[in-house]
Amino acid sequence: MTYYGGKELAEAFRTVRANTIRIAEDIPEDKYDFRPVADTRSVAQMLAHIGVATHFQTHVHVNKITDMSTVNFGALFQEFIAEENKPRSKAELLALLESEGNAFASYLESVDESFLSEEVKLPPGAQPPSRTRLEMFLSAKEHEMHHRGQLMLMERMLGIVPHLTRQMQERMAAMMATAPARR
Repeated sequence: MTYYGGKELAEAFRTVRANTIRIAEDIPEDKYDFRPVADTRSVAQMLAHIGVATHFQTHVHVNKITDMSTVNFGALFQEFIAEENKPRSKAELLALLESEGNAFASYLESVDESFLSEEVKLPPGAQPPSRTRLEMFLSAKEHEMHHRGQLMLMERMLGIVPHLTRQMQERMAAMMATAPARR
């Protein structure tokens, strides 16, 4: 019996994507060209990257690839980079995050336990030499959380308190307001 399957993957991914969308909403569009230093992605580029990043997972798993050495990474990444580099407004980026997030989460809901347990052989030299599809799906969420952390730092640099910090501060204030006074 598995306690973490497609339904749970989808729910967790939707939570992560909802938080990413909230950050995208909180950053003013006139700050979407902001980049912390040269040679890094701007806010808009980071959001576009996050928006299309699940395409890799979808490609591997919808096509039931079991050996990653059969993947033409050069051609695949050229396609993804072209999609990522399309100019988009804030509204278009929000729509991309929403639609791609919903599509990926819906796909996750459809996978069963036997599919999640399948091993996928990684390219030669990779350690470990294989991963389960479950592990690969979890990496999509981890990848987004990694970039969301970068976006939260960008928010701080722009003078924006991230929404998760604001929520935590509100909970702490409410707890402090109801806590008995200590002597």
